[in-house]
Amino acid sequence: MSVSFAPSARSSVGLEWELMLADGESGDLVPRAPSILEGLEEGTRDERFTVTGELLTNTIEVTSGVGSTVAEAVDDIAEAIAAVRTVTDRSGTELLSAGSHPFAQWYEQEVTDKTRYQKLIRRTQWWGRNMMIWGVHVHVGVEDPVKVLPIIASLTRFLPHLQALSASSPFWAGERTGYASNRALVFQQLPTAGLPWPMTEWSEFEKYLADMIRTGVMEDVSEVRWDIRPAPRWGTIEVRACDGMSTLPELAAVGALVQCLVEWLSRSLDRGEELPVLPPWFARENKWRAARYGLDAPVIIDAAGAQRPVRDHVAETVAGLEDIAVQLGCSRELHGITTILDAGASYERQLRVADAADGDLRRVVEHLIAEFRAGPTLRDHLARDTTG
Repeated sequence: MSVSFAPSARSSVGLEWELMLADGESGDLVPRAPSILEGLEEGTRDERFTVTGELLTNTIEVTSGVGSTVAEAVDDIAEAIAAVRTVTDRSGTELLSAGSHPFAQWYEQEVTDKTRYQKLIRRTQWWGRNMMIWGVHVHVGVEDPVKVLPIIASLTRFLPHLQALSASSPFWAGERTGYASNRALVFQQLPTAGLPWPMTEWSEFEKYLADMIRTGVMEDVSEVRWDIRPAPRWGTIEVRACDGMSTLPELAAVGALVQCLVEWLSRSLDRGEELPVLPPWFARENKWRAARYGLDAPVIIDAAGAQRPVRDHVAETVAGLEDIAVQLGCSRELHGITTILDAGASYERQLRVADAADGDLRRVVEHLIAEFRAGPTLRDHLARDTTG
């Protein structure tokens, strides 16, 4: 089958952020997405951003328009959240984001009344009902479909770095899991989810889709749920490996890192270079290590099996991308990666709160709500940062 890849401006950016809806008093999840979306429909119809529902009625997703810079996309997200708060504040509903809710139970959640979601639950059963997960998707425009799969294959080397930086799901249904990102391992239980299959030619992707559709595994390309995938409708590479970021500056930082990495690999292809890739067995091991240990993971960085602490390799990678970040206009956002390394990722902050509260996970939810609402806005963050 033929799959067309839409025209897209090189290194343009789009962001998707899945947000939990929680009761302001108990901190537990609430199924209020349908009423919130209804309240927003008229007032946001002509905006660049969108606010939509997801698999469960305890979730909304805010999506930016196409940004020429990360800052443009993040501004859209900030405006979307402000619009959502005009509805949620009236009902005592709080917003928060992490890869998982610390204590909510899967069997108490409602599935959104849409055919595609009901079909997914019928097929996946217990695992589908357990998809109490929240993530971030980063889209980066690619101007030539010939580049897409080579970039994806090489960018897979950095998925553990992104997963570790965003890791925010150390708790699951009231239990401390021992994993920085429990979400990463839960999500891959869905059909077609997980690491991308090694491919370098667009025709291989078309063959994959044809096989999967012919055998009834999926209906269309939107059901490819890889950690990083082509998004033909938008003309982008979509990175989906990240847990839900807990603050707006962190979202901006990870968005900038993804944008810079894609542009860096694209320039290598322009020079006629062959992009390095990891054997799939190393990529799989790296994913598990990042999920288990987060920023304390040792990662395999090349086909020879060389290993580095992910904190160190992230810092070196960011330093090597500084010139590209300046040219893309995202150097200050990219510097937010250093802030994450210094202050700790969300999973680390959550664990510290839980330890200080003798394991009371309600305090962790309060912490996440406070971070999302009262933590630094992107403009505050940039105003304090004089490095860019």
